[in-house]
Amino acid sequence: MRNVHRVREVARDTAVHRPGAGTQDGPGERVSPVPPASRPYRTAIIGAGSIAGDAHVPAIRALESAGHLDLVAVADADARRAERFAATHAIPRGYRDPRELLATERPDLVVVCTPSFTHADLTVAALEAGAWVFCEKPLCGSLADHDRILAAERATGRYCAPVFQWRAGSGAAHVRDLLHGGAAGPPLLALCQTTWYRGADYYAAPWRGRRATELGGATVTQGIHAMDLLLWLMPDWTEVSARVATVDRDIETEDVSLAHVAFSGGALASIVNSVVSSHQESYLRLDCARASVELRHLYAYRNEHWTFTPAPDHPPTAPDWDTIGPDVPAHQAPQLADLVARMRRGEPPEHTTADARRTTEFVTALYKSARTGQPVPRGSITPDDPFHHSWSPAATR
Repeated sequence: MRNVHRVREVARDTAVHRPGAGTQDGPGERVSPVPPASRPYRTAIIGAGSIAGDAHVPAIRALESAGHLDLVAVADADARRAERFAATHAIPRGYRDPRELLATERPDLVVVCTPSFTHADLTVAALEAGAWVFCEKPLCGSLADHDRILAAERATGRYCAPVFQWRAGSGAAHVRDLLHGGAAGPPLLALCQTTWYRGADYYAAPWRGRRATELGGATVTQGIHAMDLLLWLMPDWTEVSARVATVDRDIETEDVSLAHVAFSGGALASIVNSVVSSHQESYLRLDCARASVELRHLYAYRNEHWTFTPAPDHPPTAPDWDTIGPDVPAHQAPQLADLVARMRRGEPPEHTTADARRTTEFVTALYKSARTGQPVPRGSITPDDPFHHSWSPAATR
């Protein structure tokens, strides 16, 4: 049973733990990029907001009950919020300074749930402290920062797994096998729609709606899940043409974005991202030569949200092509469980920082196209391009 007295101490004193303070379950030495599989992995959360409490704590607790993880600490720039979070979720220690947490606790695994603009620096700091990282989206705000995280992985031998939980659902895995195995025929056309609603209450958080802190709007905070899933399922993208606009909300970032995408093999896609849509929906449609595949849901799909329609004159012939296996929801929990299992086996994550660079490059190209009014080919944004270092270079605003 968790030490309740220690939780009460966090609530009674402060959320700021003193450097070097000893504890009976304090940090151990680490001599390998892979923590010992014989003990639970010491786990820490950085960022005490709603996504941490609603999604990540339950995912960690499930693995903790199976003996795989031990949630030892939380950090938040707001010391009182870290204190409340630690007390609410029975976490032994809270910190205001994440680097103090890393130095004192020496976690094996760090879950990053902070505002977007902090993700890259915190991920690099956690890797350099010897931890593996599970980082919420967006992983970073530029190709330069993405490459900095990749360099930190190479230097430390640790890995970061970007949170792209829509890849983790059983439906996505089935459709990826269907497309990559050729049973549905080559993809021809795709529609990708994230039409959500975010009002004044949502943007009351001071970091939201600002380019410097949220990094982007409907494209990267809301639409990135569906776009990443599209890119994960389809062949490599080759060119994007886009527009972004702030049509209603009183914010700096875009509340609407549109994009047309070309893929190798000739397929085309249309993307719509919005935070002004009263009727909320997430919709993905892939029209292939032998079948259409559709996903219609809001935030976290299950198997029932997928539909499969065979072509009238040339349907798929593979057995069970339209039958998904055991239902795994598109949620942080299964992605985290797979990450921890791979840590124990000494394997890289299934969904790696290297693989996620495709999505970061796509988002970068989308913003560049929208700012310049020109289509942007894949591979054309090099380190001497201002967009390599920011999704919103000052000269293009």
